[in-house]
Amino acid sequence: MTIYRARVLDTPDDPFDGGVLRSGDDVGLRVGDDGTITARGDFAAVREEHPGEAVVDLRDGWLLPGLVDTHVHFPQVRAIGALGMPLLEWLEKSALPEECKLAAPEYARAVAAEFCSGLVAAGTTTALVFGSHFASAVAALFTEAARLGLRVTSGLVVSDRELPDDLLTTPDRAHDEAVALAERWHGRGRLRYAVTPRFSLSAGEPILDACAAVLEEVPGALFTSHVNENRAEVEYVARLFPDCTDYVDTYDRHDLLKARSVLAHNVHPTDAELAVLADRRTAVAHCPSSNSALGSGLFPLGRHLAAGVPVALGSDVGAGTGFSIFKEGLQAYFMQRLLDDAGHPLTPTQLLYLATRAGALALGLEDQVGDLGVGKQFDAICLRPPASTALNVGLRHCADDEEALGKIFALGSDADVADVWIGGWQLVSGGFVRAPMH
Repeated sequence: MTIYRARVLDTPDDPFDGGVLRSGDDVGLRVGDDGTITARGDFAAVREEHPGEAVVDLRDGWLLPGLVDTHVHFPQVRAIGALGMPLLEWLEKSALPEECKLAAPEYARAVAAEFCSGLVAAGTTTALVFGSHFASAVAALFTEAARLGLRVTSGLVVSDRELPDDLLTTPDRAHDEAVALAERWHGRGRLRYAVTPRFSLSAGEPILDACAAVLEEVPGALFTSHVNENRAEVEYVARLFPDCTDYVDTYDRHDLLKARSVLAHNVHPTDAELAVLADRRTAVAHCPSSNSALGSGLFPLGRHLAAGVPVALGSDVGAGTGFSIFKEGLQAYFMQRLLDDAGHPLTPTQLLYLATRAGALALGLEDQVGDLGVGKQFDAICLRPPASTALNVGLRHCADDEEALGKIFALGSDADVADVWIGGWQLVSGGFVRAPMH
């Protein structure tokens, strides 16, 4: 057992529904050998109840739950930062040529190592990852995620049209390769499988039928794809699916939308689509940096909240501009300000919720991660900004914890993430080899 002594910020209760920031300057968190938090309270009280246990003092930093990314593309690490193009042009010129390269196993393994290191460096401990069109590359991702102990949900990306030939498959092959991957990796350690058609634009009815079959055959599997990201994309999908009422319906009529389904973007939804998503309890991954970089539009958060659609954050690497969920929170804040009366002004507490607990809920992991309460796994990050940086100065002079949290989202970056734990194990730099804290 270890007791972590720290300044702690987390959001166990929904701040969009009356919840408040839970914080403390001298909190004791007792963590068992299995990584479970067994006690939380004032440090003096926790220490008195467990006087003989090791103490790790983290009060020179700020302890937060591990961040949760609900939409991030594994094959696109080397495509980050290609600016100046809308979605469909960016796919054609930047993302898809890079994704074709993952057919080579050695290349895929190198990208998997870069990708997982990027998650850890940004403080992301849990992620719903858009995988590769190649089964061998998906296996490389799972292998590296397992080595580090990351909580990763991913799967084979499938398409049968509108993409380069190297990225296309058949319904039978899509089904069989997905089932084989799920049999090997789903439920192994912290890994889970996600059924993943790229988007309805590139996945016709037979492929979506195959996806539905996999979802039925793999208990506990998740579903993820894209929806309503770009107006040209939405119009194209409407032409490809003339019998569907809208983009959401292309998935819903195949029974793919459930409580453990996550659709990325949804920048341009109709009210009818929001009603369906709310009824199915399907979550939306809001990826503000990507939406801005590709000029996709301003995300209508208020309409999602009013309709009862769950929302969390995604980095959308590589259309997004990096792995940092703090940056995504800041961009979400900016986006809602730009919407004026149509926006939903965000507080620092709401940003932390979107970056942690909301993501855990979207992924069906709320009983394990998302906050630092008793019974949860000790998935945590400690922020320790370098001396003389703006964040270091700001945190030393903030009036209260809410202001401190605002500065973390406004100024925080990968450089400020000093320590990362997953399930009570610390990830150490220099290859991120798992090692116990004591």
